[in-house]
Amino acid sequence: METLHKENKKITILDVAEALNVSKTTVSRALSGKGRISEDTRQRVLAYIEANDYKPNVIAKGLAQKKTYNIALAIPGDCNLVDMPFFQNSMQGICEEASANDYDVMLVTTTASSCANLERMIANNKVDGVILSRSLVKDRNVALLKEQSIPFVLMGTSRDSRILQVDNDHRAGCSELVRHMLDGGITRVGLIGGSKNYVVNRTRRQGYEDAFKNAGVQPAAKLIFEDCDRPDKVESAVEKLIRENVQGIVCMDDVVCSVVLQILAGKNIQVPQQIRTASFYDSTLLKNNKPAVTSLLFDDKALGALTCRTLLRRIQGEPVAPRTLLGYELIIRESTFPCVT
Repeated sequence: METLHKENKKITILDVAEALNVSKTTVSRALSGKGRISEDTRQRVLAYIEANDYKPNVIAKGLAQKKTYNIALAIPGDCNLVDMPFFQNSMQGICEEASANDYDVMLVTTTASSCANLERMIANNKVDGVILSRSLVKDRNVALLKEQSIPFVLMGTSRDSRILQVDNDHRAGCSELVRHMLDGGITRVGLIGGSKNYVVNRTRRQGYEDAFKNAGVQPAAKLIFEDCDRPDKVESAVEKLIRENVQGIVCMDDVVCSVVLQILAGKNIQVPQQIRTASFYDSTLLKNNKPAVTSLLFDDKALGALTCRTLLRRIQGEPVAPRTLLGYELIIRESTFPCVT
């Protein structure tokens, strides 16, 4: 077969058309798989471009197929330093999956009160789809994407079954974490978490309640503290739990757990001898804590990759599961060891 012997030259559709004595339209139809063209001609074109390492220009390909070959990853503009490892790892999975499918990832920040950045990106036709990296009870971003009929996937959980969702199994994970404490012979286990506007925190509370119900024990509402999004609120919750003679504390995230451990240490309350403590994420924030903290380990990179894969399949019009949950690993450490007397 005739090939181009020109060093360092990227061949174009025109080059392919001239070499095979066909039109550029014929080459485009062979590449896209659309339009009327004989199978023999299609195979000639495909064989030629494979022999010459032809790579379609993404911009031209996008114009032909009315696609941008960009997806947006919406991250919360108010995320803190401890949240960054999650976003960094999941972003790595998203970017690798997108790159493997000739897509680029554009970052956009959003908040609970504003989706202006995302709205501007959509208005300028910059993306084919969107990944939302945080789920809110009242989410302006979801409303915008639905209104504009933009394909999107939530990297999280929503009560709206019409939204494509990919998430870690927070409910089952929290249930197992609490059950681990209950199996250790204690029943007065407190729960401290952040904003109830985040669906993930509500999901974790459900897991906490599941563990008690499965153990045949009624969870005490007075041992549950939500909206503890500031150190003073966490301190108030800990003091109330101490007065309630709590035996263990489960923290919904490592920021909360870090504050809890500091407060307990300041009150000379020993962990786990007096109060057992566990946290939801196995982040670097608690890496060097003594005693080491029992926690849940999630594969954030795998979560990002699967979320991106789901979005790309949705963009292509392929069938996808409406909701997918990934597993976790319970890492048992000294902070929940039973006391030996």
